[in-house]
Amino acid sequence: MLVLNETQTRNALPWLPLIDAVGAMFKAPCVTPVRHHHEVEVPGEAAATMLLMPAWVPGEYMGVKILNLFPDNHLRVLPTIIGTYLLSSARTGEMLAMVEGGELTARRTAATSALAARYLAREDAATMLMVGAGRLALNLMQAHAAVRPLKRFTVWARSPDKAEACAAEARALGLDATAGADLAAAAGDADIISCATLSRDPLIRGEWLRPGTHLDLVGAFKPDMRESDDDCIARALVFVDTRAGAMKEGGDIVQPLKSGLLIADAIRAELAELVSGSRPGRQSAQEITLFKSVGAALEDLAGAILAFRQAGGEAEV
Repeated sequence: MLVLNETQTRNALPWLPLIDAVGAMFKAPCVTPVRHHHEVEVPGEAAATMLLMPAWVPGEYMGVKILNLFPDNHLRVLPTIIGTYLLSSARTGEMLAMVEGGELTARRTAATSALAARYLAREDAATMLMVGAGRLALNLMQAHAAVRPLKRFTVWARSPDKAEACAAEARALGLDATAGADLAAAAGDADIISCATLSRDPLIRGEWLRPGTHLDLVGAFKPDMRESDDDCIARALVFVDTRAGAMKEGGDIVQPLKSGLLIADAIRAELAELVSGSRPGRQSAQEITLFKSVGAALEDLAGAILAFRQAGGEAEV
């Protein structure tokens, strides 16, 4: 069985092939049962989350991700997301690979947002605001830069020091990035805004969004979390990775649905419909688009298969 550590997983998941692989999996006959989502009490700290996410393509590959999210791990200088992906043959059941789950999650999440941006962000998008300076931030900036001609990046975080450190890391990767102190000003200047936080309260206000903005919401993965306010929902065309997930789990969708501000039929499309062409994405340069991602097991399966093959696994099961 092939075993890939964090570095090997990163090297086996280059951006454009990964974005294409995720897109292809949204078209594939992939079976994705409802994931197990369990809250785990951590005495004296924020509650943790354990996710179990299975998926398979009949006769080809199957896998499951076991992911632990511990919000207070920064107090221990440990990553917030720790996990493992087990990839198997869906023809024989043979274990094929064990892929480091944190890196797989970070990269497939960013790749999914970039895939959505292919359909929802303006083709001439040049500026990006990254809200949040955690593990996903660099991945999201790099992934979006792979699909749009981004020239400038601003990083905002509640901690100015973390924002500056993230911007410095981005510069080391060749991105023109700076830390921003004024969130409203940075949002008003951005063609793409990507949020990856654990915020309980809205960070981005709809009044800040200029025509043509694309808002990518990746964090706030529980119903009581939120990164955008009601005005964002009211002004934007709303898209999701999957209706089943976003309408149940993501507070940016769940809360407006509950209040009646948003109705289910007003969600323009889920990602599978954009990829297949059955529903349109952006149709004019003036539209404000909003994409809410809560993650889907098929994204992990796509990444694990790509990593397996890129690292020298058999091309076919």
